[in-house]
Amino acid sequence: MKFKVVPVPPESLDYIETAHRAVPLVAGSVDDCCARMMAKADVPARDQAREWLTFLQALGLANEGDSGFSRIRKEYDTADLAAAFRERIFGADDLLTLLEAADEPLTSAEVFDRFEEHVPNWERHRNPETWEDIWTERVRRMLDWAVLLNLADRTADGYRA
Repeated sequence: MKFKVVPVPPESLDYIETAHRAVPLVAGSVDDCCARMMAKADVPARDQAREWLTFLQALGLANEGDSGFSRIRKEYDTADLAAAFRERIFGADDLLTLLEAADEPLTSAEVFDRFEEHVPNWERHRNPETWEDIWTERVRRMLDWAVLLNLADRTADGYRA
């Protein structure tokens, strides 16, 4: 299963541990889990807390069940998170493949131009007026996560694998 939720990347990967610990060990309602994420991980809004819960699920650090989210107890490192990001975040592998194929660093706009063909048609039809803005931001966030997870580098000229 692929997830398309990509929250704003934190300043450092240390935040993943904070967010991971904010997920309850015993599943609570989604509202309770969001409130806990807001309180313990300093997430400012419920919709952002929900994004983080889903993103942690994508990284293999949380489960969503019938009654809400629960924390998966596991040891992980940057390589584990990077592999989960590449495999389970929709578009991440395509984006990284584009960077790997580039001969020089690419700006986020250049990456979006090359990535645009991977945006599903239903996304284009669902938001015909704003899909480009939504996906430009999603690509930018994926690039910043790729840098944080050591899958890409940010240079003065752009991003490179």
